[in-house]
Amino acid sequence: MDARHQIALDMAEAATAWLGSLTDDQRAVAHGSGPAYDEGAYAERRRWFYTPTDHGGLTVHEQRPAQQRAAMRLVATGLSMAGYVTIATTMGLENVLDRVEGFVTRFDRERGRDPGMYYLRVFGEPGGEAPWGWRFGGHHVSLNNLVVGGELVSTTPCFMGADPASSPLLGGALNRPLARVEDLARELVRSLPPELAARAVLLDKAPSDFVTANRSSVSEGDQVIPLAGIWRDERFPDDTEQAKLQKLSDDIDAAAAYTPEDHRTVEYTHAPKGVAGHLLDRSQRELLHALLGTYFDRVPEGVSPLPSYDAAALDDVHFAWAGPTEPGEPHYYRLQGPRLLVEWDNTQRGANHAHSVWRDPEADFGLDVLARHRAQHH
Repeated sequence: MDARHQIALDMAEAATAWLGSLTDDQRAVAHGSGPAYDEGAYAERRRWFYTPTDHGGLTVHEQRPAQQRAAMRLVATGLSMAGYVTIATTMGLENVLDRVEGFVTRFDRERGRDPGMYYLRVFGEPGGEAPWGWRFGGHHVSLNNLVVGGELVSTTPCFMGADPASSPLLGGALNRPLARVEDLARELVRSLPPELAARAVLLDKAPSDFVTANRSSVSEGDQVIPLAGIWRDERFPDDTEQAKLQKLSDDIDAAAAYTPEDHRTVEYTHAPKGVAGHLLDRSQRELLHALLGTYFDRVPEGVSPLPSYDAAALDDVHFAWAGPTEPGEPHYYRLQGPRLLVEWDNTQRGANHAHSVWRDPEADFGLDVLARHRAQHH
């Protein structure tokens, strides 16, 4: 049995155990009705967020400890050990962020920075040949997995963030969950000779967030969505909290100081921007390969696409950067190639608030496989 089938089996076992541990009321929230491909589930499954909004599903808070353990067991089936540690650390950072902000942030809920507000939902019936999937998300986490025909066919979009991106530990050490995701890219851009750097660095200032945001699909001309637009509901019921969010969003955009022309320069296009891998020297290609690994190796080894990125595949990966290249300055980068889109930004909170996402522009949420399944079976 290959890895994708074995992991799908592990996921089905863990999902079944978790759902079986829930009460009827809990299951009504945790289990999406109907097959993973029907109209309602299809639309909801493609809604994803990385802000502290309602991600859809049963929260950690709404579960007993044994149920929480079963939930995290399911989450772990879709991650490598390093990926799982990063997610667990990100969840714990909510307590750190709450202190950084003075324990006052609310948004539209009782506690705005809350390690218990991470949501898990299963779509369809785990196991068997029919499509099914699961989604786990909360502030700075979004995992999306689809199984079709007993095989794990999609793990994107896969989002991981960190806020603070860097925070102190005892003895002068630093907690930087996404350190290599940032540092390898900076090392790569700073290694480029002037003629390649001129091609790779799109602008000397970074956008306020990554460009494709939480769109269900990416399209030609996509530009940054302001923070206030990346929430499940259009506005909060509490006008005061809505005003606070809007001001925060406006301040973030003002700090980026992007003009319409700047947005056009960094907008998403089907034709990749930046410098192509085939123009890099050996050491730079090694950096590019290692950087890809910080995204692909979030998932279990057997499904990571990293081994397929041989010399020919690296040739077609483009690397683009925006912002200063000095450490500690707001910056953004993008990796783009066939069926590949990676975006990173660390711009907010004085460049101490990081976002990173791995996407497949042609097949996020397994849409290519679902289309074939529908054609064959429906």
